[in-house]
Amino acid sequence: MTVRFGTDGVRGVAGRDLTPEIALAIGRAAVRAFGARRVVIGRDTRRSGPLLEAALAAGVCAEGADAVLAGVVPTPAVAFASERDQVVGVVISASHNAYADNGIKLFAPGGLKLSDDQQAAVEAVIADALSLADHAGEPLDGAPVGAEVGSLLADVSLADDYAASIEGVTEGRRLDGLRVVVDCANGAVSAIAPDVLADLGAEVLVLFAEPDGTNINDGCGSTHPEALQRAVVEERAHLGLAFDGDADRLLAVDERGRLVDGDQILALCATDLRDRGRLSEDTVVVTVMSNLGFRQAMGRQGITVVETAVGDRYVLAAMADGGFSLGGEQSGHLVFGDLGTTGDGLLSAVVLADLVVREGAPLGDLVDAAMTKLPQVLRNVRVGTPMPDVADRLSAEVAEVSAELGDRGRVLLRPSGTEPVVRVMAEAPTEAEAAAAVDTLVAAVESLA
Repeated sequence: MTVRFGTDGVRGVAGRDLTPEIALAIGRAAVRAFGARRVVIGRDTRRSGPLLEAALAAGVCAEGADAVLAGVVPTPAVAFASERDQVVGVVISASHNAYADNGIKLFAPGGLKLSDDQQAAVEAVIADALSLADHAGEPLDGAPVGAEVGSLLADVSLADDYAASIEGVTEGRRLDGLRVVVDCANGAVSAIAPDVLADLGAEVLVLFAEPDGTNINDGCGSTHPEALQRAVVEERAHLGLAFDGDADRLLAVDERGRLVDGDQILALCATDLRDRGRLSEDTVVVTVMSNLGFRQAMGRQGITVVETAVGDRYVLAAMADGGFSLGGEQSGHLVFGDLGTTGDGLLSAVVLADLVVREGAPLGDLVDAAMTKLPQVLRNVRVGTPMPDVADRLSAEVAEVSAELGDRGRVLLRPSGTEPVVRVMAEAPTEAEAAAAVDTLVAAVESLA
């Protein structure tokens, strides 16, 4: 069996694509690849979480390191512990996926996503560990024995420590008078987010904070914000906040029930941080999928935009390389580099709520002033075999469609890195123009298939 990490670890159906044997091998790899003496492990609320946690912890202990079980905590809480204690962090979660899926992702000591070299080292150890199945369970070469195996420990304070760190980002400012509806996605933030916002003085109405192992992301959270949108309007709240299952992303809802995505939150925060002298190099890092309206808005503000491939891993790498303090994705992965090491939905929520209170204006008005989204049309074209060079092969067609749109829009061809699919995206002043551009390029892709 071969295990390959994607842009955010390993993910698949629990028990089929992600087995206890794989989890045990990843536990071993988390120790060997980093020479770790301690590994902190957190998980979300999926039914398969405890099973995979036990196997992963066994792998850590089998390599002579201590496995520290933090229980159900958000992904950024594990990154927080990894940075604070300079230990390896492991999260068991499939993020916004349905409960039958699960995943495992790693943070290097310091709370950082893995580099390509670190990822390759982890994959090599996983391959060695999984090969033991072909040798009647022989010990992995060099594995400790007897008194040298690691211990199983519990960290009962991580959730509280993480929550306190989030409350501290307002620098003593309060959220008094702010009425907020919070959708916890029945996920890892269910027992934390409402208390953090209430401690800061907000009036909090809570949705989907009763996880039962199977209801994570089920008709709720950042991928299904419809109930939150209705609740914000019905409750006459100032804003709504939607997390995903592991709370590393955030989407918001304004007082009129309109969805506010990652691009719009970034536009607000970039301008606010720049105005307060806290935007490093007056630069923000985004992916190629960020809306053209965002780029136009940043240009008007004199803020530089650095573009990366899709995936918060690439955003984080570009931020580190350039020393930049703000980056994120349209999907709601937002990174405040001065405050944390990875995407953090709860941190983003508090930063946004604080901004709304400081500005003393409705979120909707602030968003409308910050940027105007262009209609965006995206279609996935399934092809017989992967087409990593599709943009080069259709460069003439792309150039022709781009010329027709001019600076009023843009097009993007992007092959999927995990399946034989080509993603065709266009943005234009109207939905009809964007759809027409996509239709033209979809036909071109299909002619190659």
